[in-house]
Amino acid sequence: MQRLGVPFVLLGLMWGHSCALGGKVNKHKPWIETSYHGVIIENMDTVLLDPPLVALDKDAPVPYAGEICAFKIYGQDVPFEAVVLNRTSGEGVLRAGSPIDCESQKEYTFIIQAYDCGAGPSGADWKKSHKAVVHIQVDDINEFSPVFREPLYKASVTEGKIYDSILQVEAWDQDCSPQYSQICNYEIVTAGTPFAIDRNGNIRNTERLSYDRQQSYKIMVTAYDCGQKRAKEDVAVHIDVKPVCKPGWQGWNKRVDYEPGTGSKQLFPKMHLETCGGPLSGVRVTVELQTNHIGKGCDRETYSEKSLQKLCGAASGSTDLLPAPSPSTNWTASLLTDSGRDSDLIYRFDGHQATNVPDNVDPQNLTDQFTIATWMKHGPSPGLRAEKETLLCKSDKTEMNRHHYSLYVHNCRLVFLLRRSFAQVDTFRPAEFHWKLEQICDKEWHYYVINVEFPAVTLFVDGVTYEPYLVTDDWPIQTSKIDTQLTVGACWQGGEVATPRFAQFFRGSLSGLTIRPGRIETQKVISCLQACKEGLDINSLESLAKDIKFHFNPAQSVLVVEGEDVDSINTAVTKVSYINSRQFPTAGLRRLHITTSVQCFGEDTCLSIPDIKAVVMVLPPSEPRITIAGSNRLVRPAGDLRGPMGVAPFKELHITSTVMKGDSFGGPRRPGVMELMHNLDYCDILVIGEELDPERESLEIHHSALLGKHLDATNSTSGISIYGVDSMAHYEQAVRQVRYRNWQPAALSERKFRLTCSELNGRYTSNEFNLEVSVLHYSSHVEHVNHMAAQPQYMRPVHHPLMIHTVNPQMSGPAPPAATVVIVVCIAALVVIVVIGVYRIHTTHQDGSREDEDEVKDPEVDWSNSDLTITVNPMENIRGPQALDEEVKEGERAEEEGEEYEHVGGMTSAESDNSDEEEEEEEEDGVKGRKQKAKLEWDSSSVTY
Repeated sequence: MQRLGVPFVLLGLMWGHSCALGGKVNKHKPWIETSYHGVIIENMDTVLLDPPLVALDKDAPVPYAGEICAFKIYGQDVPFEAVVLNRTSGEGVLRAGSPIDCESQKEYTFIIQAYDCGAGPSGADWKKSHKAVVHIQVDDINEFSPVFREPLYKASVTEGKIYDSILQVEAWDQDCSPQYSQICNYEIVTAGTPFAIDRNGNIRNTERLSYDRQQSYKIMVTAYDCGQKRAKEDVAVHIDVKPVCKPGWQGWNKRVDYEPGTGSKQLFPKMHLETCGGPLSGVRVTVELQTNHIGKGCDRETYSEKSLQKLCGAASGSTDLLPAPSPSTNWTASLLTDSGRDSDLIYRFDGHQATNVPDNVDPQNLTDQFTIATWMKHGPSPGLRAEKETLLCKSDKTEMNRHHYSLYVHNCRLVFLLRRSFAQVDTFRPAEFHWKLEQICDKEWHYYVINVEFPAVTLFVDGVTYEPYLVTDDWPIQTSKIDTQLTVGACWQGGEVATPRFAQFFRGSLSGLTIRPGRIETQKVISCLQACKEGLDINSLESLAKDIKFHFNPAQSVLVVEGEDVDSINTAVTKVSYINSRQFPTAGLRRLHITTSVQCFGEDTCLSIPDIKAVVMVLPPSEPRITIAGSNRLVRPAGDLRGPMGVAPFKELHITSTVMKGDSFGGPRRPGVMELMHNLDYCDILVIGEELDPERESLEIHHSALLGKHLDATNSTSGISIYGVDSMAHYEQAVRQVRYRNWQPAALSERKFRLTCSELNGRYTSNEFNLEVSVLHYSSHVEHVNHMAAQPQYMRPVHHPLMIHTVNPQMSGPAPPAATVVIVVCIAALVVIVVIGVYRIHTTHQDGSREDEDEVKDPEVDWSNSDLTITVNPMENIRGPQALDEEVKEGERAEEEGEEYEHVGGMTSAESDNSDEEEEEEEEDGVKGRKQKAKLEWDSSSVTY
């Protein structure tokens, strides 16, 4: 105990010292209320708080510790500040730091705390109160006037009727409080009008109106809010008086013009249904676009069947049984075509025409999967007992009359017959598939596709699937060596009759009849192949009322609109549009037929609405002018034609398309030319003159030139055809890579070709671009350039002096020395060389410079950079200066007439063709005493390729 005494004494002294200082430290926290409610009038800055803002501190009246120095506000974007009014009493006030707008925010909630002044003047050891919640409400002032929602109101009434409400005007107020934002009263400002308005803005007539007395009224209306503040601007209301009502559509035009390329166009922008004010329960409107007379029932693409299949992504390998007549597809030449259908290839069968498909075209590899597709237009069969009408039939060519497969119409039923051979099946199997459809005999165009996945067979009509209603079985056909015959438009009866003939003729129209062996067509491709490019449309679907229902048929040629409210129906009908997505649509009219049925409460129909008949006139499109341009002549050495790549005759080709467009801005229409980008569907390169000789020449295009493009090509001795729907740029690239090759060009002086291109299966064709390929023939080259060092093999020595004939025969005198004669001859020969060389360099330099632009590099002769070595033997010229002058003049004339004659070393092209033979004769003659003409020899060994 004694040892612990000293520490306890020290501890006690320290405790006593701290107690002695206790009256000078900040012992207590300030105190405020836990919540405050305040009100502030907008655009004022002082907040009225309940209870008042007062902070208390138990340390009072001790200076600093018992005083309140600050109020602190917590919250995001709080436009208020708390100010201490009296530090001793703790009173404070809330003020707005910026103008308060009730329309921006009606209420504010934030946290506040009080802070004392600490233990001394420095503010150290300050304490803060608990957090209190402050809720402030902003009181509104009537600072805004009412504003009408519409700048103008229109309505119409029928004479002689009293309306409870003709129309309703509506105003609104921007103030935030219900007192000042609500509209409490409307008033008609115009005096002496037979109309009244209620507190809700409904305008009614106070007397029966007469159309004869006054046909329209214009009245001004104002509005007041509940603070009795009047609208700054009154609104005008136009009320038209109509004569006695007749139910029906009003405000429509009988003709609507459609300009190609304008997209969707509203048909009835101002049309509305007049129901004469009767209470209606429902309206049904049917809009029908009639396009039966256009092509195959509507405006579709008129490209060839193969091109359409490529466009739609169909699998390759289909066989077109009704192609356009041509030398290679001549079996359709005898059939009747339905002309005037915008180049749409249609064959019409009247019960007497049919054709045999060649054996090399007939698909021989039909397996368990294949597809038959065709467009067909067919009506009821004549006569009481209808016979079978065969579209497609494969039967025995001779001896027997077995039908292996066929597609025919019988009593408005479509029947597909498929009899397998014993080699495939040997049991009783499905053989005949029957469909009964209205489309078969409705005299309209429909697209039929039969997908065979034996034993299942599915029919698609205009993209819709139909299963057969009847399937009959049969035994398979005995295998035999009898040849078969595939026919279109009838069935071939080759056996069991005295004379083979056609039977079961078809009556109707067909187009695009194809067979694809080995696989079936997909639903997506079928829909694409039969899709219309024109139809009805509805703009701004999202703006339609919720009670509106609408339905399109698959071809979008019929639109049905249903609704309960007439106004909603009127709005929907104004949005009905016509659209044609073809770049060059078929011009002409399309008929519109609108039928309407109106239902009233408790009745089936209460109003009879007359039908509407109108037309859409599709204006003629601006026809494109397809232009093929380039160099019309190509001059190439014979060696280039013999090369492995030959020459590219069309390397400088350019294909463009322009249209004439009218400019109606700023006055009268001024025509202008505009370049147009569109597709082509074929380009034909034909050989003019004799056909190609396969033994020595060819015109071809490499497969790599078609990669990445929707193009195919076929060639024959008469030329090349590149076909497929693709851009002009791709066609241009492909045609530029066509190569002409001749590995025996000795007897050839020129070859002529003609190029034409087409859009829409020949609807628009280009100019005929003619090109001539001229061949340069060279004499055999000289081994040594310098004839002084080595004598040419065909040069014979001259043993007698060269005789010079003067220009003027009357002049006489001694003959000049031999050196002078040689110099004169050399100068004359040099002039000839210069003239011919300049002309040759000029013409070939243009060819060479343009060839660099093409993608495929040809081994052409670059004449501009070649080293031409010309060897001349002046000793062989014995005609004298006068003859040399004539040669110079001939060279100048050849340069001026380069389009008609092409001089080669002083000879025309015709003379150059025989130069090789002449050289051989000279070699055989050796050094005989025969005189020779002076020749300019091209040293082919120094020509760069």
